[in-house]
Amino acid sequence: NALQRPKRFFGAARNIEEGGSLTIIATALIDTGSRMDEVIFEEFKGTGNSEIVLDRKVADKRVFPAMDILKSGTRKEDLLTPRDVLQKTYVLRRILNPMGPQDAIEFLIDKLRQTKNNAEFFQSMNT
Repeated sequence: NALQRPKRFFGAARNIEEGGSLTIIATALIDTGSRMDEVIFEEFKGTGNSEIVLDRKVADKRVFPAMDILKSGTRKEDLLTPRDVLQKTYVLRRILNPMGPQDAIEFLIDKLRQTKNNAEFFQSMNT
């Protein structure tokens, strides 16, 4: 079908032998009301390792990055992140979960601004 060639291209990042890496960034329109857009999105969704979901309502409020932090994430983060940081990430998600997308990203941005780097941010979660 017409989607096979692009799917093979997007899946190429997994097929690098002898080390190295290939990063492919793609975008997809969703919530357009078009059934075809939804079908295409669902077809390609499984080829990605990470998803960043943007939120128009957050962008309209001029909050950047205009991410829906709860819908965004990466696969197999347990292989990418040290166990202690991963546990704190789970705690952070439980804190953010009851918030809407705008409140969650504003809360996170505020907390991140209070620290110099990710390590300090996660260390501050102990207090």
